[in-house]
Amino acid sequence: MYVNVLQSDLDKKFYTGITQDLMKRIEEHNKGISKATKTRVPFKLVYYEFCLNHKDAMKRERYLKTTWGKRYINNRITNYLQETEKCT
Repeated sequence: MYVNVLQSDLDKKFYTGITQDLMKRIEEHNKGISKATKTRVPFKLVYYEFCLNHKDAMKRERYLKTTWGKRYINNRITNYLQETEKCT
């Protein structure tokens, strides 16, 4: 199972989720199939982790959605975020 963090090109906000097929899920989000994200397309993958089972992935997803988890993601992709700010 993959825990993934996508960033909307539209509003620059993150979406965190889990999936078994990472590339298929990103494609579904970008096609507007997901109700949670269809108004914020397109998305790009900015971070992912692999978990060996569904329970661990769900636990990690819940953590990444917390304030501490969001800080963790921001720290992990600091250079990427700084580069994208320069481009805008």
